[in-house]
Amino acid sequence: MVKDDLHREKYDENMNTFQNIQLFQESITKELDIIKNRLRNIIGNAHWGEDGRYKEAILIKTIRNYLPSNVSVGTGFIVAQKSLAGEIEVSPQMDILIYDNSIPVIFKEGDFVIITDDAIKGVIEVKTKVINNNGKDYSITKVIEKFEKLRTFDKFQNMELSNRPFVGLFSFDYEDNYNNLNVDTSISKSNGLVNHISLGPNYFIRFWKNTLNLYPPIHYNRRCYIKYNLINLSFSYFISNLLHIVCNNDPEKRHWFSFPISGTKEIHRDENIIYL
Repeated sequence: MVKDDLHREKYDENMNTFQNIQLFQESITKELDIIKNRLRNIIGNAHWGEDGRYKEAILIKTIRNYLPSNVSVGTGFIVAQKSLAGEIEVSPQMDILIYDNSIPVIFKEGDFVIITDDAIKGVIEVKTKVINNNGKDYSITKVIEKFEKLRTFDKFQNMELSNRPFVGLFSFDYEDNYNNLNVDTSISKSNGLVNHISLGPNYFIRFWKNTLNLYPPIHYNRRCYIKYNLINLSFSYFISNLLHIVCNNDPEKRHWFSFPISGTKEIHRDENIIYL
């Protein structure tokens, strides 16, 4: 076998490896998509609240499987002392909290926790389905408004710092127009606070502080949200980005595993960029 053939064989072997890793990551999205319907198949539409809590639980379980040992995941509240007189700030109840377990919790019972804001590494709101209609409780706008209440905590004051918390909206289903004006308006109002959004198994949105190192290049180097069409990879990329943010040091040596799309996800970005 000549040298070029050996090189080509090695190249093909590497490509197969990356394709298999991508299939593995796709399986995470597909598995979550399948599991979400199991409870609904039994109880139908009779108990929406239990169905929602079930979906939070399966996402918590999936995230927990990949977290390092110094980081925990649960559901509950964030608290902070706001004055020397003892005034306490309390967040809305958050569907999922990812926190540094080396910092003592205020309260813990099972997965339910109350933690101080210095322990927080990530917050996620989980929805069975979000829509573009601003008037509904499960609209993208309403979820963004809930996140806005976190801005009173020091940890969420400057979301452009390198150690910013992960703030994500995770929706198991999404059937509306991805480029609807309401979507762009709602997300732009977040202004970088919400930095990762998964809308069903195929649509992924991420906040960028700048676009300098993105390829293919973007002509305007500005703060923005970029939409991506990632078929069967939205859930996986949401979780992978979470892991790389909540770790004390970005686990760069596993980028090949976390983000396996050949040519990176940038080749799948939508032309409609939300500039801030």
